[in-house]
Amino acid sequence: MVSSAKLKSVDFYRKIPRDLTEASLSGAGLSVIAALSMMFLFGMEFFDYLKMSSSTTVIVDKGSDGEFIRMHFNVSFPALSCEFASVDVSDVLGTNRLNITKSVRKFSIDSKLRPTGSQFHSDPVLDAIKHDEEDDQEYGEGAVPLNGHIFYKITHLFPILVVNFYAPWCYWSNRLKPSWEKAATIIRERYNPEMDGRILLTKVDCTEEVELCRRNHIQGYPSIRIFRKGSDAIDDHGHHDHESYYGDRDTESLVKAMEELVAPISLESQKVDADNNSVSLKDAIKRPAPSSGGCRVEGVVRVKKVPGSLIISARSHSHSFDVSQMNMSHVITHLSFGRVVTLRDRSDIKRIMPYLGLSYGRLSDSSFMSNPSDSDANVTVEHYIQVVKTEVATRSHKLLEEYEYTSHSSLIHSLDIPAAKFHYEFSPMQVLVTENSKSLSHFITNVCAIIGGVFTVAGILDSILHNTMKAIKKVELGKNF
Repeated sequence: MVSSAKLKSVDFYRKIPRDLTEASLSGAGLSVIAALSMMFLFGMEFFDYLKMSSSTTVIVDKGSDGEFIRMHFNVSFPALSCEFASVDVSDVLGTNRLNITKSVRKFSIDSKLRPTGSQFHSDPVLDAIKHDEEDDQEYGEGAVPLNGHIFYKITHLFPILVVNFYAPWCYWSNRLKPSWEKAATIIRERYNPEMDGRILLTKVDCTEEVELCRRNHIQGYPSIRIFRKGSDAIDDHGHHDHESYYGDRDTESLVKAMEELVAPISLESQKVDADNNSVSLKDAIKRPAPSSGGCRVEGVVRVKKVPGSLIISARSHSHSFDVSQMNMSHVITHLSFGRVVTLRDRSDIKRIMPYLGLSYGRLSDSSFMSNPSDSDANVTVEHYIQVVKTEVATRSHKLLEEYEYTSHSSLIHSLDIPAAKFHYEFSPMQVLVTENSKSLSHFITNVCAIIGGVFTVAGILDSILHNTMKAIKKVELGKNF
């Protein structure tokens, strides 16, 4: 049996009888200071334990998201009609996708970026317009030429007014001219403007009536507009809400389409309206000119992880454009790559590294506007984007991915149709950010070191101070005797 005396011999903490201890004011002061120091150092250690640290490494892109990556965009063009807005994608591997519509949405807006209508749907027949066969036969002038002085009066005289806005230099305008004049002649014979007056086919030369075409936001030639009396203006925003004809352009198709427009209108109702023409003309003269239309283009496209371009411009297989009059000013509401990072994930990323995410969506909420003057006409805006993948591994083994990018933009004058070009290039390297947390054992060890260290240092100081005071007292007593 091991006696209790032998067990007491291994005691590291030998006790001094309380009767032999002596309290002092200096010891009390050092004890208070030691206790405050322990509390302060413990608090610093505790907050350091809670704080996350991170390490950053640059590695070769693992390519976990495959060969393709999503590109999200939301761009508003105050001077580009949705009728002609086209989204194209190309890359260095030869990919060339024109006029993407499946994952792209277009909404009409005004010059102040306010929505003016529902979603715009492109008509697939634009890609295969049929014309009359070209011949050298003479044809009459069946369509009535209009100018800015009588245009709005005429729109309130006829229930249906169909206008061909054209340019003499345009190839497609010249292809349409024979069939348009023939169709106008046929419609005039069937629906005499003086006896019937339910429909009239007209034309406007946009090289002579520049202001009239601008007010009707004509951006491509030829543009066939349908005006219905009393319903061609919306009071909500004061903009012009026209109908466009997208069908075939041969004589037979044009005549058939015009007859379908006239069919719902009775001849009797037109005669009743004819008695109030003076009122309609008066209202037409006072009516303000419509403002130009724009388009908000938004959506997502899948692009290969190689250098490429996303191009938004005016495109049509049966229209011509006057590049000197086109304005591709735009406002980028959103532009990002990869999957959309949720707000919760983004808060986790910023909690780990406050500086991470500053270049995420760098082009978002950016404006690139130009004035429609001679010096700013026909300007292409090019954005050069360098994309880098970033992965963040949290301490809960959650992997967060995002694509950050830096960008540079420039305005270029060219002879081609102006466009908004987004040139992107993906870095072959990726940034890996790992969240590092301190272990509990390390925290407990540091706490013990703080308590023991402060207690020991305070004890040594108290002993030195106590012995010094005793020595001083002895010297003073020696001097007295």
